[in-house]
Amino acid sequence: MAPSVLVDQAETCQVVPTKASDRTPLKVSHPNPSLQITADHKLKSANAPVYSPRAGEALVHIKATGICGSDLHFWKTGRIGSLVFEGDCIIGHEASGIVLQCGEGVTHLKPGDRVAVEPGVPCEHCFLCDDGRYNLCEDVQFSGVYPYEGTMQRYKNHPAKWLHKLPDNVSFAEGALLEPLSVVMHGVNLSGLSLGRGAVVCGAGPIGLIALAAARASGAHPIVITDLEPARLAFAKEFVPSCITYQVDCTKDAEGNAAAIRALFGSGEYVAPETVLECTGVESSVCTAAYTARRGGTVMVIGVGKAIMNNLPFMHISLAEIDLRFINRYRDTWPRAIACLSGGILDLQKLVSHVFPLEKAEDALHLCADTRNGSIKVLVVDEEEASL
Repeated sequence: MAPSVLVDQAETCQVVPTKASDRTPLKVSHPNPSLQITADHKLKSANAPVYSPRAGEALVHIKATGICGSDLHFWKTGRIGSLVFEGDCIIGHEASGIVLQCGEGVTHLKPGDRVAVEPGVPCEHCFLCDDGRYNLCEDVQFSGVYPYEGTMQRYKNHPAKWLHKLPDNVSFAEGALLEPLSVVMHGVNLSGLSLGRGAVVCGAGPIGLIALAAARASGAHPIVITDLEPARLAFAKEFVPSCITYQVDCTKDAEGNAAAIRALFGSGEYVAPETVLECTGVESSVCTAAYTARRGGTVMVIGVGKAIMNNLPFMHISLAEIDLRFINRYRDTWPRAIACLSGGILDLQKLVSHVFPLEKAEDALHLCADTRNGSIKVLVVDEEEASL
């Protein structure tokens, strides 16, 4: 359905501006509430300005945004590795919405189209972009990472090339889940997960649970998922009934927990898990993963961890020829991820445990930050009819 709300330009945009202050403002019939993280690690709710889309952009009414662990990390610490919040910035990068207006030159989208937002916009000129590995572009403009505004707002301009149409049978909530699904798909694609071979998923958070579902859909068997929290393991068992759960024993070291996990696969090196998808980024879990994988196996670290890890079992990894691999976000995953949800290969809707209106986005982050609340995936949605 085409938008019914009138969006009036304050003036005609004739040139492509070079900075936000030069952009053409829009008068809209609804305010633009947003959630921002400040340079001193505080949350701030504020109405953000709305601008006309530049050439090649589309103005999107964001309908759903998922909260990611990286949002919490930026809030609490102000940085992830070399990514530092040096000023106020709207957060959010797992999103879907409705196109309101298209800038000059946009031909594959029109107002009213339902879209998912691929948040990373590469430079498209460096050798990595030329090689098709645009997820490694050092000049990527990533939504919700300072200074690039994120999706936790009602209206957002985004390059139309990185907006993907959603089929009618994929909801806005599912559209927001395409981003974490893309993270998992990139990791699974590089891990060499094998049909009929054992696998382990470390961590039963949102990424781990999606990895569990993806591993099951890929034909890996048997699959063990680990976590510290019994409640999360119980949810994992309900989510993928065929999985085997293992509660990490804090009285054991990495080798001890690895031995217990491997025992779930039976005796002998051949039946030991060939692939471990490490979805926590916690150093002790990465070490456990290294001892868990069979000789010649693969440990794919999908989780985001601390900048330096000092205790990785180097010689074990070396002597066993464990392929220790890492990913940085994703590339070329959105069409395939949409096909997975549209075609019923994966059903991720059960992961949504809490839903908050946009005006209460700050409450949503506070809920996520307290593990006692038992959240899985928290969505911030906008039910306003501003774009319908």
